[in-house]
Amino acid sequence: MHQYTAVIERCADTNLYVGHVPGLPGAHSQGATLDELHANLVEVLQMLLEDGEPNLSTEFVGTQTIAV
Repeated sequence: MHQYTAVIERCADTNLYVGHVPGLPGAHSQGATLDELHANLVEVLQMLLEDGEPNLSTEFVGTQTIAV
């Protein structure tokens, strides 16, 4: 079992949750709820992993709040 970090945002135009896994091309999806998005991301990751464990081009580190 492998774990990946997904970055999740809500699209202002569609009101859908949109998620992607940093550093893993093609690992992105959307859903009307967080549960739907999660299920969709699992499905996408399973398809991408059929060819073996990928080498991530980046590593998720965290977020920062920037005051301007």
